[in-house]
Amino acid sequence: QVKLVESGGGFVRPGGSLMLSCTTSGFTLNGDAIGWFRQAPGKEREGVACIGITGSHGITYYANDVKGRFTITRDNAKNAVYLQMNRLTPEDAAVYYCATDLTRDGLCHSLARQEYDTWGQGTQVTVST
Repeated sequence: QVKLVESGGGFVRPGGSLMLSCTTSGFTLNGDAIGWFRQAPGKEREGVACIGITGSHGITYYANDVKGRFTITRDNAKNAVYLQMNRLTPEDAAVYYCATDLTRDGLCHSLARQEYDTWGQGTQVTVST
């Protein structure tokens, strides 16, 4: 059974940083692309970043509004994917989710939520003074 568990969320002031973790089980992490998404109250779930297995370090993609501030990485030996978030703003506040890409080809195809099929429970990120 595929399972993903997010952690690392919490309270941070604007301009601060957090690192989120996604721990996986039940599948071969080193063969799958993993995405990070977020959903704020009253808004649709939106893609933030994705990391695949192409290349020596894994090819990555980012939403335009987080590019340069967020970094997605993976550690297959630890069955984990991470999201380092820097220079956070109140607009970044949301529940953050990780998910597996449904194609199972190790590639990031898009940041559309329809391309991902298994989700964690989410971790809350609050950015406020």
